[in-house]
Amino acid sequence: MSGRVRRLQEQLEQPLLVTNPVNVKYLVGFDSSNCALIVERNRIRLLTDFRYIQAARAIEDVEVVETRRDTIGAIGETLARQQVSFEGVIPWSLHQRLETAGVRLTPADGKIEQLRAVKDEQELETIRRACAITDRAYERLAALQFSGRTERDVAWELLQIFHEEGADDQAFEFIVGAGPTGSQPHGRAGDRVIAEGELVVVDAGCIVDGYASDYTRTFAVGRVEGELREAYDVVLAAQQAALDGIRAGITGVEADALARDVIDASDFAGKLGHGLGHGIGLDVHEAPRLSTESPDTLEPGNVVTVEPGVYVDGRFGIRIEDDVVVTAGGIENLTKLTKDWTEVS
Repeated sequence: MSGRVRRLQEQLEQPLLVTNPVNVKYLVGFDSSNCALIVERNRIRLLTDFRYIQAARAIEDVEVVETRRDTIGAIGETLARQQVSFEGVIPWSLHQRLETAGVRLTPADGKIEQLRAVKDEQELETIRRACAITDRAYERLAALQFSGRTERDVAWELLQIFHEEGADDQAFEFIVGAGPTGSQPHGRAGDRVIAEGELVVVDAGCIVDGYASDYTRTFAVGRVEGELREAYDVVLAAQQAALDGIRAGITGVEADALARDVIDASDFAGKLGHGLGHGIGLDVHEAPRLSTESPDTLEPGNVVTVEPGVYVDGRFGIRIEDDVVVTAGGIENLTKLTKDWTEVS
């Protein structure tokens, strides 16, 4: 039995139903779109249908239960008249079907997500590999022609570069936002043609063995000076303040303030409209959060993004984002890519 499952079992007072495929994969390494785990202190059952049963039987230390295609119905029959915990978020339709089947459900308060937030050494090594690929991809990106091309075209070429560098997949839809598109933190790459004198925000990452990287860099197309260069320097200083101050034991709110205070003391006060960062792992966005509303306290082994930004509505945006491991005394920065002001053609 994996250490992950044992740590979970030690916390359980009643059976826990796990239906999120990402959590199933995290606990037992089984990757399927139709599966569930029933975890008890001394027992773990893996339910899936005929399409995945051979792969399920290769998983060690679990009892495999073959179900019909309607695995949810089989769960209801298996757990009828029992008191069962469930993950913090499940579809309402699933909740209703299980209660109708006589399953008495209580929330598990994010136990698995709390485990996932602290990475073991195998997970850290996989994320390091994803970051190394991302470093190389961005280095190649900086050598490309930007001006005269659409945002969408640059995003497509970057995806091809990631593939060539060994990524399994893209971690999310890449953001390539030039000029006013960059003022939207999650602006989508479109048909806007990139012009000289603009800033271009590029947010991209990859998947390696299921784990994600997530970087952002902001490039200057040709010579860019004045307010835009000043804003870049402020964001860079804000990120460095956060990188210098993040360590285990501080809260997500305190981490966010390290960067936010720098921006709010500048001419760009109030222009950081999102949180400083988020956890990454099997999901691109997971615990812990670094924001003004975060309930989290950082622990050794957390992997988080540090991504302050400045966004001037309808004109330009700037974001600089690294992936870091939280340690007792500070961080290990997994991002080796330069943050120097970079001009592209």
